[in-house]
This record gives sequence, structure tokens and C-alpha cells, in this order.
Amino acid sequence: MDFELSAEQKAWFKEVKEFAAKEIAPYTEEYDRESTFFWEGWKKMANMGLIGLPFPEEYGGSGASALDTAIAHDAFGAGGGDAGLALSWGASGIIGAVPIWIMGTEEQKKKYLPGICSGELISCFGLTEPDAGSDAASVQTTAVRKGDEYILNGTKMFITNGPIADLCVVIAVTDKEKGANGGISAFIVEKGFEGFSVGKHLDKMGNRTSPTSELIFSDCRVPAENLLGQEGYGFYQVAKATLEWERAIMVAPAVGGMEANLERCIQYAKERKQFGQPIARFQAVAFKLAEMKCLLDTSRLLVYRVAWMKDQGMEAMMEASICKLWVTESAFKVACEAVQIFGGYGYTREYPVERTLRDTKLGLIGGGTSEIQRMIISRMLLGKF
Repeated sequence: MDFELSAEQKAWFKEVKEFAAKEIAPYTEEYDRESTFFWEGWKKMANMGLIGLPFPEEYGGSGASALDTAIAHDAFGAGGGDAGLALSWGASGIIGAVPIWIMGTEEQKKKYLPGICSGELISCFGLTEPDAGSDAASVQTTAVRKGDEYILNGTKMFITNGPIADLCVVIAVTDKEKGANGGISAFIVEKGFEGFSVGKHLDKMGNRTSPTSELIFSDCRVPAENLLGQEGYGFYQVAKATLEWERAIMVAPAVGGMEANLERCIQYAKERKQFGQPIARFQAVAFKLAEMKCLLDTSRLLVYRVAWMKDQGMEAMMEASICKLWVTESAFKVACEAVQIFGGYGYTREYPVERTLRDTKLGLIGGGTSEIQRMIISRMLLGKF
């Protein structure tokens, strides 16, 4: 059992961390205040090859392993990279593209993946609806086959990249009688398709640089060749293709974010003086730093374990849920402690720890709430009990 990263992987982590610190972090506060997408940063990420990391070179990707992809997402957060931009990165390059890579026809892969990998196309994933969140299988959006088209009707909610996406992997019901057992399909919907429109832009508490909106399908005409995977089994196939990626790779920036917060707190604790000495000398503060380090290291190990399992071709459904649950809750705890260490200053927007507290809260909700992860883990432990 070898926990050591290779020299190349260490250098890769360092390179991405330095990139994020120099090219992304200095602009995050500005874009967070304005709640706008950092297009220039996105282009720089694309030029560095970050967006298409795990995809085969024949489709414009880098052919990186799942572990190397996780390392990059981790390092991006460690460099203070914008959490909202990281979220949009994951929404386009992971949940908005991995289903096409795993389930798509050769024509679909050649049509969409190169643009996604280059950053010229932005993708998103349309599953959640106004009345279907944790109960994802209860989606109401329908898709009816008419000749060589499907007609989609319904609304998706809380869609990351919704306002800026060029295409969306959409989950819709094709057979109400069968429901989740053979009646839910996946489609690739382009923004120019008739009947497809973007609803209101959502004003969020955190991750404000990642645009989020409703997506509306009103007699939306989708060519039959844009069916993704087998009709009736899109929900199952997409879940199988993406959940482990979403619950490990997409939470990796939160690990890096913990490292960034810890580094900020160590520096501040050494410089801030109270009662005639640096607050780092007080056990109450020093123990907070120790706890933050423990949460950081365990989180990183869990992310890298799932990524390694993906590279070995092993199923990691439980491990991915454990990872998602532990990492997101740990990141929120670390952000809370960071604000506490900074005190009144931490509660102001002058210091980035305030933003990290707002940003990390989403991890406990999106991609399957903490409660859902506990349910998945417990059910897998108990089996058919």
C-alpha cells in the first residue's frame, strides 16, 4: 500500500496551485461581489488543459487518470482558486461531460467533447426540478417520441452553468408507468433547440461566481440521435457513470480549500496579538489548527482513494458517498473555525474566510445532501435488512 504521490504528481499539484493563486484568486472577491462568471479565468483554465483532463486525447482531452484529475481540482482549491469557478468546472467537465464520454455514441463524443475540453462549449446537468431534489427519481419532465424527434416538457431547477451553458444533459421521463425502472431517459439538449430557454438567474448565498438558473422546456424539440444511452435507462446509466466522479472529483476543490484556509489561519494566528502575545500560543487556537489539519488530511485521503479505485476499474459507490459526506462537512467545519480564529475580521468581507463559509455550505446540499449520503451508506451496510 503506497500513499506516496509520484514526483510528477507533486509537480502537477504545485503547478496548478500556483496557477490558481496567481491567475484566479486575486479576482475572486470582485466577481463574487458582482455575482458574475470569470470568463477570462475560464479561458486560462482551458488553455492550461484543466477542463478536459480525464477525457481521451482523441476527443480533445488530456487522457489524465482520475487521480491526476482529482489532484488538479484539489490543487486549484489549495491555491485559493474561486470555489464558484471550480463548481462550474466540475459541472461542465464532470457531470456535464462524463455521461457523454461513457454513454455517448461515437458521433456524440466527436461532436461535443472536443468543444467541452477546449472550454469553447460549456455543459451542464439537468436533473433537479422544483419538486424533485433528493428524490431524484420523481422527475416530472417528460420526453415523448414523435417521429425522429423527442418533445420535452418540464422545468429544471438549481442548474449550475444554466445561464451560460451551450448544452445540457437532461433527464426526462419517457415511460411514466415504468418510472425509474426503465422509464427515465437522458438527452443532450443544445441551447439553440426550439422550445429550450433559460429561466431566472438565481441569486445565491455562496458560489456566486458560478451562474445558476432554471431551465425551461416547452415543447422542446430534440433530435432522436441526441438520446444519450439506452431509452428508459438514462437515469440509471447516468448515475452509474457519474456519481462516483461527482462525489469525489467534484468535492476535491473543497479539500484544497481547507488547505488554503488552514494556511491563512496559521499566518494570522502568528501575527494577531492579544493579551500581549500571538493568539497561536493559546491552546484554544492551537487546538483548532490541529483539528483543521486532521480534517484536511483525512479528506484528502478519502478523495484520492475513490479516484484511485476509479483508475483500477473498481466500483466505489459507498466509498464515494463516505467521501462526499466527510469532505463537505469537514470543509464547512474548517471554514467555521477559520472565521472564529479571525474573529470580527473573519466576519467581514475584507478577509476571504468569510466567503469560504458561504461557499462550503453548498457541499452539504448539492450533489446529494449529507442526509442522503448517510442513507446510502447505511442502506449499503444493512443490505436488504
